[in-house]
Amino acid sequence: MREAAFIKQNATRWQDYEKKILQGDLSPDARADLFIQLTDDLSFAQTQYPNSETTAYLNQLASRVHQSIYKTKREEKNRFITYWTQEVPLLFASLRKPMFYSMVITFIATAIGAISALQDDTFVRLIMGDAYVNMTLENIKEGNPTGVYASSDQLDMFFRITFNNIRVSFNAFALGILFSFGTGYILFQNGVMLGAFFTLFYQHNLLADSILVVMLHGTLEISAIILAGGAGLRMGNSILFPGTYSRMESFKAGAKDGLKVVMGLMPVFIVAGFIESFITRYADMPTAIKATIILVSLSFIIYYFFIFPVIISKKYVRKD
Repeated sequence: MREAAFIKQNATRWQDYEKKILQGDLSPDARADLFIQLTDDLSFAQTQYPNSETTAYLNQLASRVHQSIYKTKREEKNRFITYWTQEVPLLFASLRKPMFYSMVITFIATAIGAISALQDDTFVRLIMGDAYVNMTLENIKEGNPTGVYASSDQLDMFFRITFNNIRVSFNAFALGILFSFGTGYILFQNGVMLGAFFTLFYQHNLLADSILVVMLHGTLEISAIILAGGAGLRMGNSILFPGTYSRMESFKAGAKDGLKVVMGLMPVFIVAGFIESFITRYADMPTAIKATIILVSLSFIIYYFFIFPVIISKKYVRKD
């Protein structure tokens, strides 16, 4: 490639890089990515045009980024805080569409599960399994419809449930690599199960009671799975719709964003597992306490994952 063509192809991008460096508002990850891209360009220029002004310019630009990386290395001490107060919220601000699609898929699937269970008495057993349905019916007869949450040791239950929730969320993300269809399947499967589950209680006039008990932990758990599904859709859509990037570069960016989302949801799953294991078992607690836990959980989800990202995005522009 001639030098003039090389400059024409990349000049706008280099100018954008230089502007970002001067503004000094790059996140640590964005700075590292920028350094890699610049060194790739510099390596090519050194090979093709070793004594040109282009090579000297790229070398100067790469050096400035390199110096900024080490100059701001002390910021890594605060990385844990900035990860939760800046990086995760900014990421969710940029992923509103896949999160919305994930929510729509889950809601539609839940409606399908409920309608199917109402129309076919065998549907709940098909989805939930005979053993679980029989156990639930027995608990209903004994006056303890949600007794399953008190059937295991608390600590053992906590580890099993938390691990299972993390596994489901990771699957919802990872299967996005199947062009988003894998993620859609996981969301649809969980939605149908949720709809069938609540319909079982509705058919025994226990819908309100079951919602107040199950949503103690389900508010965080279900919300986090939906958000993890959004991460999977982000990765899958990055393959299907790469835009102006190469398909591989688009996929790398989508996978990186999705993985950050899943990591950001880990504390939510841990808290949900704790509530399900240590609190949900006390189904006979006052309704006011149940409602308070649910409302606090719902308020946290809405604020941290939807409202706060909008607020903070007005202060920071995501540069990954």
